[in-house]
Amino acid sequence: MTTLPVLPLPTLPPRKADAHKGDFGRALLVGGSRGMSGAVALAGMAALRSGAGLVTLAVPDVCLETVASFEPSYMTAPLASDDAGRLRREAESEIVRLASVCDAVACGPGLGRSPALNELVLGLYQTLPRPLVLDADGLNALAAAGASCPAAAAARILTPHPGEFRRLAGQSDARWPREELCRRAIELAGRQNWVLVVKGHRTLVTDGVRVTYNTTGNPGMATGGSGDVLTGVITALIGQGLGPFEAAQLGVYVQGRAGDLAAAQLGQTSLIARDLIAFLPQAFRDLR
Repeated sequence: MTTLPVLPLPTLPPRKADAHKGDFGRALLVGGSRGMSGAVALAGMAALRSGAGLVTLAVPDVCLETVASFEPSYMTAPLASDDAGRLRREAESEIVRLASVCDAVACGPGLGRSPALNELVLGLYQTLPRPLVLDADGLNALAAAGASCPAAAAARILTPHPGEFRRLAGQSDARWPREELCRRAIELAGRQNWVLVVKGHRTLVTDGVRVTYNTTGNPGMATGGSGDVLTGVITALIGQGLGPFEAAQLGVYVQGRAGDLAAAQLGQTSLIARDLIAFLPQAFRDLR
């Protein structure tokens, strides 16, 4: 297999002595549904631990109390929900309003699936004039659009695992070797003007021109919620001024480093997503 490069890590700018919370980005995370409220909460907590100045979680109104109970440091905003506890299509206008005062937006953790959600995600993808990180069911909505996927209004960062990537590529039944998956990811990112983060062992990050793979992380991170944590980290880094590719590259590294620190203390078998969040401060400190 062709050896992929490991690019130098980008750095966050130092914090000025007279800085205030608005200087470190306003992040909006959209997701959650009945039975999956924890996913967007994990993303929100990770965004806070990754330096975002202000974090708002926009969630179905039926989930708001549950989501708010996880963490007092983020804000919550209720959105219209359907009978299944998922966001209604009509929630898009409120999401756009909330996003208008934010620096970065994420959509997908715990979102659920429905035709109305597919339309909502595509609407945000097409029109939102902010960097948008898509994960989980946000990716599934995009994959459902197939060749009719619209052009995006701003930077789009997608964080699929290999199965989600195959669906995005329109080849859900394919079983590509690593080198072929990398080639297709680079080609698709360039064609769609995406930053792609193909998660897994040696996670790949590419914008179609630049390409790198990650060197941190361990099998203990193969646990529910790990991807939601990554979504929060990347969103926070974009909000602090990093470019989409740089935020993805640094975010993957830091999340993996947090996983390595957690595994060293707790072991891989017992590692859960909240452990990654707990070790993010040390992972960021190690960068200095």
